[in-house]
Order: sequence, then structure tokens, then C-alpha cells
Amino acid sequence: MRSYLFKGLLTSLGWKSNVEVQVDINGVITSIDYNSKLKNSKFVNGFAIPGFQNAHSHAFQYAMAGLAERHEGTGVPDDFWSWRDAMYKLALTINPDQFETIATMLYAEMLRHGYTSVAEFHYLHHDQKGNTYNNLAEMGSRLVSAAKKVGIKITLIPVFYQKGGFGKAPTDGQRRFISSTIDDYQKLYEASEKVTETYVGANIAIGIHSMRGVEPELIKRVASEFPKDVPFHIHISEQLKEIEDTIVYLNKRPVEWMLDNVDMTNRYHLVHATHITKEETTGIAKAGANVVLCPSTEGNLGDGIFPLALYQQHGGQWSIGTDSHVGLNPLEELRILDYGQRLTTHKRNSFHMPNQADSGLFGIDMALKAGRKAMNNFNTNYFKVGEPLDAVVYDANLPLLGCTSLENLLSTIVYATDSFIQLGTITNGKWVTNKNEHIFKHDIQEAFIKTMTELKVR
Repeated sequence: MRSYLFKGLLTSLGWKSNVEVQVDINGVITSIDYNSKLKNSKFVNGFAIPGFQNAHSHAFQYAMAGLAERHEGTGVPDDFWSWRDAMYKLALTINPDQFETIATMLYAEMLRHGYTSVAEFHYLHHDQKGNTYNNLAEMGSRLVSAAKKVGIKITLIPVFYQKGGFGKAPTDGQRRFISSTIDDYQKLYEASEKVTETYVGANIAIGIHSMRGVEPELIKRVASEFPKDVPFHIHISEQLKEIEDTIVYLNKRPVEWMLDNVDMTNRYHLVHATHITKEETTGIAKAGANVVLCPSTEGNLGDGIFPLALYQQHGGQWSIGTDSHVGLNPLEELRILDYGQRLTTHKRNSFHMPNQADSGLFGIDMALKAGRKAMNNFNTNYFKVGEPLDAVVYDANLPLLGCTSLENLLSTIVYATDSFIQLGTITNGKWVTNKNEHIFKHDIQEAFIKTMTELKVR
């Protein structure tokens, strides 16, 4: 049994002061005592909020974060598609040990920034020659192992990636990603599900790479034939060229096609969706489906800006992810998302719903609840008896927080601070980061630097 007495704890009803949270040996909350005066608990002079959910990650891309910003005059347009070619080159070089080391470093950094769960949209399945491993989910097993090492929860999303584009065979640069048939993907999915059983903090979801990456009829089959009690993730409408190609191939826009051909519900998570019409926007919201927004990556790649105001007007739900990991701070993702809307609408209340005037609270609440759904967790309580204690704790000793009223505290945290205000991150009732360092920082960092030196990509 372990207990913490937090100076402040964020609940579904707002901040509560002097809250004692007790957990059992597995880190599951056994009691929450408000206005506690018990002296046998360890006092934490900090403000605790639920840990963030990172709803979209490609772990291997962390190895190239920041390396696509040299824009030499090659005569080739420097856009998403040129960036993709550089990403393919990296993907062809990484072996399983290196993959696990990169993911371990990345997940430790996610924890340091306040994420306690990650949805790993995983398509680096095969060896460097494109052949399957003896364990079809070898690379997925490395992601689960990395998550287990550092203490982050993981939703493994083995991705169905079949084509090189609409009606096109995959390219040689995509050879590590490909499941040629739905039967191949079924076997990969089942092997991946077995991998998640090796870690209590892991579970499974379905992933379709994109409309261009899988034949449309097979997308419908996966949606109807695969398990319906797990989340379904898909990249969609990220780039204008993708939309133009979909119209030529299917005579419909990507989201339009999904709405017409798939029975979308709240288990569906559409990643990016940066170029969608009014009808598509309202259609997603009315279907109860979710979008996953990755503002730092979408900005870095020049993807576009999601029509957030219209989506929210119709009750649309969204979560955040870090995708290519050029940014890892959830507070920054929320700010970029909000500020992008402010710059295009010239208004300051884009994070706003009826009866909710606090932009900081709105952003955290939306990202938390939709992010949990992306990982098959439908618990809407911030902290709950019977659930693990997963939290990020902000230092009450810092001047800006120490002198701020509880009413203004969340927006101060979201809009006026960075990750260095954290006391640390707790998963399963234990501190896994403290004072901006993971508890296993030295070994993780040493292995990561060795791997980067071997790969010679930085």
C-alpha cells in the first residue's frame, strides 16, 4: 500500500485541495480522500492532473526528428512527399534491437513530458529485405518491450499497408510495411495481439494506413469482419494530392467515402483529417467518430489546419498525438492547435463549448477523454477507485503556479509553462520521472546514443 497527499488534484468537478490518494501494490487506486488531514501520507507539494494520452505515434521516426529542415536547392518540391522519401530511407536501415532502443528513448521522453499512454501506429513490420520475421510481430514485440521497460502504457496498432497508392503496387522503399492480402494482415493482427498479452499495460487496436494504402473493398472488410470491440485508426485527408487521387479513383473524397461505406462509430479515430469539407466535418461528428490531431507534425509537414470550430459546434471529439515526434510536449500540442485556430479565425475562444469558459480545462478534458477512447478506455473520471494512478504533477513551488488561484491554474499550466514545471510523472502509482529525468535515464540514453552512432543518420 502506498499513499500520496497532493496539494491539488484535478477531478471531473474541478480542483480539490489536500487530496490523499492510496494505491495498492499494483498501483491501482483504493481510496481518494478529499480534504485529507492525514499525516502518514507523503505530502506532494504539487498539482496532479491525469496523465496525457498520445493518440498517434510512429516510434522509429524519432530517430530523424529535426533532420528534415535542410532545404537545399535540388529543384524538387520540399513537401510532405519529399519528407516521406527521407522517412522511407530511415525505415530501411533499422534492425529490431535498434528499433527497441529508439522506442525506449522516445517513450521515456514521452513520460518526462507527461504522457502516460501511447497509441503506436505501427507499420515497420518486416526485415530490411521485406521478408517476414519468424515471429510476424517481432517489431511490434519490441515496441511493447520498450513500453514495459519505461513504464508507459501502449496500445499497439499493427497497420494494414498493402499498396503504393491507388491501384499501384508498393514501391521498394515500402517493402518493410506490406501485408499483401487481408489474410496476411489477419495473421499479423493475431500475432500482435499475442504480443500485447506479455505486458499488463498493453492492448491492441486495428490500423489502416490510409485510403491510398489499402484497397477500398478491403477497408470495408476489415471494418466489418475484424473485432468490433477495439479502436479503428486510419490516416485520412492529410494531403491535397491524396484527396485529388481519391476523387479520381473512387469519385469521392476520402472521408466522404468512409461515411458512405463504413458504419463509423465512436471506436473510429481519423488521424489528421486536415482537408475536409463542411459536410465531411459534420458527418464525422454526427457519426460519433473522433479525429486525432498532431499539431506539431502537421505544422512541420505543412499539412493544413483542421476545421475545429465547425467540428466542435456539432459535438466532435478530438485527441492529440505527436506522430513524427518533432514535438513531445502535450501542452505545446494544445497551444499549437489552439493558436492555429486563432490565427485563421481572428478569435481567441477556439477551445470553447457551452458552459465551459476555461480554455485550459477544455483542452485537457477533450484530449483526455478522446485520447482514452483511442486506446479503448472509456473511463471518463479523471481519477477513480479501481483504476491505476497515472498522473503528471506540476511543481507548486514555482512562482507562477504558487501564486495562481485554482480557478486560473489550468490555463496557466497550458498556456504559460513548459515541461520543466513538472515534479514528475506517475504511472501505476509509482514515480517514473522525477525532476525532468526518467528513473532509468542513464542506461536508456547511453543505449540510444550508441544506436544513433551505428545508424549514422544524425
